[in-house]
Amino acid sequence: MSHAEPEAAREAAREAAKTSARAALFIDRDGTLIEDAHYLSDASRVRLIPGAAEAVRTANAAQLPVVIVTNQSGIARGLITEAQYDAVRARTEALLAAAGATVLTTVHCPHWPEVSGPCDCRKPGLGLYRDAASRYGLDLARSGYVGDRWRDVAPAQATGGVGVLVPGVETPESDVRTTRQALGPRIHIARALAEAVSIVLAAHG
Repeated sequence: MSHAEPEAAREAAREAAKTSARAALFIDRDGTLIEDAHYLSDASRVRLIPGAAEAVRTANAAQLPVVIVTNQSGIARGLITEAQYDAVRARTEALLAAAGATVLTTVHCPHWPEVSGPCDCRKPGLGLYRDAASRYGLDLARSGYVGDRWRDVAPAQATGGVGVLVPGVETPESDVRTTRQALGPRIHIARALAEAVSIVLAAHG
């Protein structure tokens, strides 16, 4: 067997993986799925935003895996512990599940540049998205990126996916302006999470 044959087989496997990769819905947590309580450390204070579970169920019905992506700089800052974060994560997923909404996984960045130095996982960095894509066979270019901040939407520009800003009470006006300046076939603004999910689904036929 020549050296070229194993390489050809590996290339074929890579191409097959690309073909089989699924689109996903990458969605922010605080201010998008749950009320933003700022460095939430008490799982009993988790409150789903009205309409959040219904929006996730819509993605579930369309067989679009849902991945929650969240920056948690409070860990690096010493404001919350990893254990407290994990309890909040579990409570969030449990509340969604109780409402019939399924999450594939939740991923988080625990860093804060001023404390822990630069990283590639803090949104809008792509580290968390790439890790999830590799682990679960997801196609970033076909996926949706939804949240209440520009950093939640911006990854769509880098990946070729569809980004939707859902402005909330904590959304800076500068984020809304940035999103408006980027509006086009791949960047949108929605009035509610349900509308955002509909936009992502429509983009993928």
